[in-house]
Amino acid sequence: MKDATDTADTAETADGRNTKGTAATKNAGERAAPRAPKAPGGGRDRYFDALRAFALVRVVTYHTFEWPWLGLVFPSMGVMFGLAGSLMARSLERPAEQVVRGRLRRLLIPVWAFGLVLGAAMLLHGWRPGTDILYWVLPVGDPPGNAWGEQAWAVLWYLRTYLWFVLLSPLLLRLFRLAPLSALALSLVPVVLLTVVWSVPDGRTGAALSDLSVFLFCWLLGFAHRDGALDRLRPAAVLACAPPLMAAGGWWALRHRVDGSYDLDDIPLAQALWSAGFVLLLLRFRPDFGWLARRRVADRIVRVFNARAVTVYLWHEIALMVSVPLIDLLWNVPAFERGLPLDSVWFQFAVVWVLIAAAVALFGWVEDLAAKRGPRLLP
Repeated sequence: MKDATDTADTAETADGRNTKGTAATKNAGERAAPRAPKAPGGGRDRYFDALRAFALVRVVTYHTFEWPWLGLVFPSMGVMFGLAGSLMARSLERPAEQVVRGRLRRLLIPVWAFGLVLGAAMLLHGWRPGTDILYWVLPVGDPPGNAWGEQAWAVLWYLRTYLWFVLLSPLLLRLFRLAPLSALALSLVPVVLLTVVWSVPDGRTGAALSDLSVFLFCWLLGFAHRDGALDRLRPAAVLACAPPLMAAGGWWALRHRVDGSYDLDDIPLAQALWSAGFVLLLLRFRPDFGWLARRRVADRIVRVFNARAVTVYLWHEIALMVSVPLIDLLWNVPAFERGLPLDSVWFQFAVVWVLIAAAVALFGWVEDLAAKRGPRLLP
């Protein structure tokens, strides 16, 4: 059931510009790292925004239809960690403490609001929390819940992984800039060791280590994008690396199916390798998305998705849960039973998006508060 979208970088430019005009203070004689190219015309990078919006749609599609091949067509998790890594590197031009504190605020406040609503519902369905309820306050491990709400709270694995990457990024960025290519190559070692040599520990610690190891390469690719290291790589060198990584990931998935399925979400090493090659291609060969600004409706949709990414991600599984009894009620209305395809998953998919829109209207303003903006119905 894993899938992801970027959740805390939606108020930043993705092209590396500092929208507040601040610059990193450098030690005397220290050379500034090369920068990734700016978005055409300045402002937000519409390519990044479009990727994030598409990833959100892909998440909801996957969780509705459960098509295992979607992870091969577009590995949303790896893509979003790559985008987030680039934005985090840009932000770390400012003091690290300030950046981490801001990231935590923008991530945790929507999670707390989600937890209050879901927690109350789980209490009504027999949940009796223990001391591990503190993981809802700071989700460095998977927050607890009961079986009734598992479908809803299971998606928090992504936020937990993102949180750890945020906390580790000041150190990771320093290490990466010492030897970028070596850091990228070595970043795949942990997932290989945890798959082939060691076994992943049980419990919250093991889950956190596993997900961090799977997406570490993609996060560092974001650093490489920001610093311009990817642009210095010749296309031939990228094409010599990315397709073999994807081929290795696909081969591993086919050879190590889980319950007969090649779903990358259930096969960590395959996920890491396939995502590594895929994200490398996406970040190195970036098309010009300036045309999106001339498509006002499409551009508006992409902007809303990005400004409400946390809300869509957090609440989409609850929308799926609510859609089932809602459609059951529609069966009791003869006109709906005759005129609507109530037994179609595509109809459920449409209902889910209506419910997600309602969640955005009801809870999206929390993201504005978390970002220290005035609350708005829509951005």
